[in-house]
Amino acid sequence: MQTEEQLKQIVKDKYAEIANQSVADNKASCCGAGGCSTEVYNIMSDDYTTMEGYNENADLGLGCGLPTQFAQIKAGDVVVDLGSGAGNDCFVARAQTGEKGKVIGIDFTPAMIQKARNNADALGFNNVEFREGDIEHMPLGGNIADVVVSNCVLNLVPNKDGVFKEIYRVLKPGGHFSISDVVIVGQLPEALKKDAEMYAGCVAGAIQKDVYLELIHLNHFENIIVQKEKPIVIPNDILKNYLTDTEIAAFNNGGSGIFSITVYGEKPGTVIVEDATGVQAANTSSCCTPGGGCC
Repeated sequence: MQTEEQLKQIVKDKYAEIANQSVADNKASCCGAGGCSTEVYNIMSDDYTTMEGYNENADLGLGCGLPTQFAQIKAGDVVVDLGSGAGNDCFVARAQTGEKGKVIGIDFTPAMIQKARNNADALGFNNVEFREGDIEHMPLGGNIADVVVSNCVLNLVPNKDGVFKEIYRVLKPGGHFSISDVVIVGQLPEALKKDAEMYAGCVAGAIQKDVYLELIHLNHFENIIVQKEKPIVIPNDILKNYLTDTEIAAFNNGGSGIFSITVYGEKPGTVIVEDATGVQAANTSSCCTPGGGCC
């Protein structure tokens, strides 16, 4: 089994490769991970083309939902997109937050950051920026975002709990997130869970749906809602690369399922902080930070 750092490097290498592929190649593949299916459709992504702000050059077909459709972004909001890729969700968010708002995309793949910046420059947007960084350690201050969005990214991160802690940190009190992600109900075959390519292809890195939702609860978010849920069916011509015919039949008929869910949650206006001893306390000021001190 790979270490967390090895898994991150696998994802970084794969998504650097994707950044340099054509959009057509990405959309004809399994989560953009390569030409792994003879069926010409992306098995996870939703259709963005009717959404205001959509830009074809920024749509690499790598998502598994439409978080910006559900994110309740208002004019003037500061929006942060985790795993921003070529900028697709950032540009849709920019259409919603307007010229007075700000959109910040974070991605740890340099080739993706450059692709997104090129797209933003071509569109003439001066209130959309892209920062290279790990979403487990975001290059952002605390309490700055009104809304956090992400599309099929947390399943690629080994330390999902760390990401939710960072989302909590960067959101303003009363701010919220809308995240589309891949989760599992039941058990994946071991061959899929252990394969690095399936990890980079958004499946093997997914965790149980109930565990995913519990992580959100444990990180003090409230008013948590599953806004959308859809099944994801992996075509047999992909499965046969990892499983025997007997194993494929057992998997398809065994009651296990892979789902895309879009989840909403709010950071409470009364912020929960912990001191060095782990004792929780309420911090009701919107301009106070867990590090101490009020403006």
